[in-house]
Amino acid sequence: MPNANDMRWFKEQFGGKIKAGLVGTPYSLDLMTALACQETGEVWPILRKTNLSLDQILELCVGDSIDFNPATGTGRKAFPRNKADLVAVPNGQRMFDIARQGLVDMAQFITSYKGAASNPNKFCHGFGIFQYDLQFFKDVDPDYFLEKRYANFDACLQKALEELRSATKKIGFQNKPQLTDQEMAFVAIAYNTGGFNPAKGLKQGFRPRDKNGNPVGLFYGEQIFQFIQTSKTVTIDNQVGPASTTTDPTGPLFKVASTDPLRLRSESLKDQNNPNSNVIAKLPNGQVVRAITNEVVNGFLEVETDFEGRHFRGFASAEFLKPV
Repeated sequence: MPNANDMRWFKEQFGGKIKAGLVGTPYSLDLMTALACQETGEVWPILRKTNLSLDQILELCVGDSIDFNPATGTGRKAFPRNKADLVAVPNGQRMFDIARQGLVDMAQFITSYKGAASNPNKFCHGFGIFQYDLQFFKDVDPDYFLEKRYANFDACLQKALEELRSATKKIGFQNKPQLTDQEMAFVAIAYNTGGFNPAKGLKQGFRPRDKNGNPVGLFYGEQIFQFIQTSKTVTIDNQVGPASTTTDPTGPLFKVASTDPLRLRSESLKDQNNPNSNVIAKLPNGQVVRAITNEVVNGFLEVETDFEGRHFRGFASAEFLKPV
């Protein structure tokens, strides 16, 4: 799981290019950081600690080996479902060789892929640090894969922004000049799945499963929302991203666990006659906050968070905060 140090490295390497590319869009550096963490966070945080060059790291940001089982009909449904699907189309064998070698080379560093790499018919279908799926090889942009453009950060960023714009339009946000953190997470869900169901909120998209096929962990939407919140606490020397005012940057993270918006107050007290008298923000369920002192006073915990484009510091009822 990528952490704040990984995010700091990502922003140091790519923050300038991302900020330039985001001009005129409703997206943020924190969204792009979260997207990279979500899509290839099992790869580059490990590779960055090796002696590989940045170009080599980007080229090895591949993943999601094909898992279609023809006997049961389960697994991947999109093209290509298996090697036969891929080699049957123009330049398919060449693409298979690239996708296969990418898996083998990446698995030398990422042990969780060694099993897949040991199968000569397995190959990757996700390419680039933001992951562009091989389903688009057949009819949309075969040269992006054949020419390994995904190994170039500028090309990879451009492709990701194209997909984000498409996802934004699909869910009806195309006319919004700004997006909240939650709305950006909704866009990311559409980026991942191709659609979005408002009734399900953040509980959409890929969800990990254990070896028995039982769902474990967070949905894609929930996880990327948390990544966005963590990214907002991460700054680098040239202040890429919003500055944090946390007195303890390693303070524990909590998330709001309340069906109703949680009142963030300017003081650690509540006026029974006027319960909204010192409310400075109302935080939605799932909003991530960071503790300042981690000491409960009058039932309140002093926290800070970024919400709807603003930084807040105040007191929230500890009863409705759950450790992340």
